Amino acid sequence: MSELLVDARGVCKAFGANQVLQGVDFEVQRGEVSCIIGPSGSGKSTFLRTINALESIDAGSLIVRGEQVGYSLRNGRYHQLNDQRMAQFRSAIGMVFQRFNLYGHLNAQENVAAALLHVKKMPVTQANARALEELDRVGLAEHAHKQPHQLSGGQQQRVAIARALAMDPALMLFDEPTSALDPELVDEVLETMRGLARDGMTMVVVTHEIAFAKEVADTLSFFDQGRVIESGTPQAVIDDPNSVRTRSFLDRVR
Repeated sequence: MSELLVDARGVCKAFGANQVLQGVDFEVQRGEVSCIIGPSGSGKSTFLRTINALESIDAGSLIVRGEQVGYSLRNGRYHQLNDQRMAQFRSAIGMVFQRFNLYGHLNAQENVAAALLHVKKMPVTQANARALEELDRVGLAEHAHKQPHQLSGGQQQRVAIARALAMDPALMLFDEPTSALDPELVDEVLETMRGLARDGMTMVVVTHEIAFAKEVADTLSFFDQGRVIESGTPQAVIDDPNSVRTRSFLDRVR
């Protein structure tokens, strides 16, 4: 049976007078890869950040893994999660950013182990072993001893992916994970993500890699001006878009 892991209805978000999200409807089933494309400033990254409560929503409903994001329901009323409950909620959602956000003074293995030690309170030996497993999963076990400045951008991003995977997330979020990379390093990160898709990881991916989205995604959504203009299979949205706005965007980026 299918399970709705992300269920957004009418999600709105503003920063001052700037209405960034204007009634977004979006859903992801467990095991799906859902890609989001669209121009800069269309609300893609902001929406992704609402899914793990890095940004709050102003209106609408956003349910992730059966919970209203940022709130618990008690006695028929919603109560804002405290810091501990919020950390527990976020620990089940891995997020990979445009920038790698690695600790510069730690090696790759220590970067991956850090959250296991400090969030999951895992013993050092166990955390280091798990970190090495995840580095091996992304093809970097032989680089475990290297610090971030000794790694290429693509390798650093794969360390960031390993760090997120080590927390056993039910859902992985990717915010344009290749946009900060030199072109020749992009495919090594995309190949890692292809492997996660083959393994059945549920993923929401904001990307400008149209070919990757068409190859890997189960669903593809086009955002513009804070709205989902079009959503469907990648083949339908890319090859035969219904919206003139979608078509013009794709003509420019292809």
